[in-house]
Formats: sequence, structure tokens, C-alpha cells
Amino acid sequence: MTPTDRRAALRVGAGLVAGGAFAAACSTSGSSAGPSSGASPGSSSGSASTAVPRDAGRASGPPPAASPSAVPAARAYPGQPAQITHGPLDRPRVALTFHGQGEPALAEALLGEAERHGARVTVLAVGTWLDEHPGLARRVLDGGHDLGNHTHRHLDINAMSEAEARSEITECAVRLERLTGSAGTWFRPSRTARASPLVQRLARDAGYPHVLSYDVDSLDFTSPGAPAVTANVLRTIRAGSVVSLHFGYADTLAALPAVLDELARRRLRAVTTTELLS
Repeated sequence: MTPTDRRAALRVGAGLVAGGAFAAACSTSGSSAGPSSGASPGSSSGSASTAVPRDAGRASGPPPAASPSAVPAARAYPGQPAQITHGPLDRPRVALTFHGQGEPALAEALLGEAERHGARVTVLAVGTWLDEHPGLARRVLDGGHDLGNHTHRHLDINAMSEAEARSEITECAVRLERLTGSAGTWFRPSRTARASPLVQRLARDAGYPHVLSYDVDSLDFTSPGAPAVTANVLRTIRAGSVVSLHFGYADTLAALPAVLDELARRRLRAVTTTELLS
């Protein structure tokens, strides 16, 4: 991407930030930034309603369900722990994983930027986000990316009762199944970096042998600016790393070209989590 292209991407993202509210984020402390569909009560927006149509990215009519064989489902990886934080350290691959919420225009821009660099990513979608923008499920898969489950309402799943936590996992799985023919390739808990033993068990009961965590946190949901997001990723990334990023933040969009350029310089290839572990 040329300097002119990067400035243009930053302007696009900045315009969306000025015009719209963005997704609540996950962190090890369970903090969030910005509201979202299904965000917990009390989340602050700090912005006016967006100019992007609410149904942007929505397919006209119900999207056709793919056959289960066409959409990868969750599977067990022998030798990997129940809660995965990174892949093999001896292969020049990394996985960029995105918490799937926020404005469709930013999601589309991030996917497009990754694809222009030849990168494939993993999107962990929130169920209420899929309700509002069902066409994005197929957009993710058509781009060659992984699609997984990030709970239905993006609340603090570790703090829930067993029944509530089970519902959060299964409700999102039902939506993924309806839209794509599969309950998704991965499960990531919401508002936390690590799932409790209870949530791990419930995820396994729902058909996800592993919980997908990460070893690199971009902290992009704190909106620290694109240079800080870039530095947060590149400071600790290594072969096998799984990186936590988010849709819905202009800083992430603006940082992505520099991150991908530097990964290429280091000869680290951004792949789906499935490919990272295969």
C-alpha cells in the first residue's frame, strides 16, 4: 500500500469513528470500549449515531445455507491444549484474529486490506452482530478466512451461571449454523482472554474441542492510535502467535498495512488459525 493509500484508509476509518459507535472489546480485565449490539448495559458510546446504513452488509433475503462439508467445522487438534494461546513456534506463520462486531464498512475494509496483502484471518463473530448483518458471515468465508463463535451478546461469560453461559455459546452457534451450514471453526469467550473451566466445558459440549485465546494483545479497543496498535502487535509477535484484534476501530484499519508489511519483512505469513495449527 502506498503512503497515499494509507492516508486514504485512515481517512475512511476516521470518518467512521466520527460517525458511528463501535463494538465492545474483550480484555483480560473484561473491559470494553464503545457500545455494540448486545453490549452490556452501561457501556458508553462517546459518539453520535452512524451515517452507515444499519443494514449495510445485509443480504437481500435469507442467505443460502452452505453444505456442512463446504464450511469448516470445529475439530480437535491432537497435542493442543483445551485452551489454545499460540500455534507451533517452529513455523513462520501467525494468526490475526478479529473479534467480530462493529460497523460493516470497517469490517469490509479490514478484510479487503488483509486480502490485498495475501493474508487470511480469523473472525470470531458475535451473534447479535450476525443478526444485524448476516451477509458478513458469507463475506468472511468467501474471502478464505476462518469464522467462529464469540458468544451471542458479548457479555462477561465467565461471570454467568451455567445456564446463561451455555445459552450464550449455543445461540451464536445456531446463527452460524443457519447462515453457513456450520457452527463455526472456533470459539472465543467474550470479555476475557481466558475461559473459566466451566466455559471450557460448555464450549466442548457445544462442539468446540478448543477455546481460542491469544498470546499477543493489540489493545486496539482502547483506541490508542494506529502507531500504538502497530507497536503493540509487533513488539511481541513471533512465529506461532495468535493476535487479538477487533473490527470496529479505525486505529486497527490504519495499523493493518504497517503490521502486514512488517510481517512480510520478517517472513511471517498471516494465515487462518486452522492453517496455523494444521
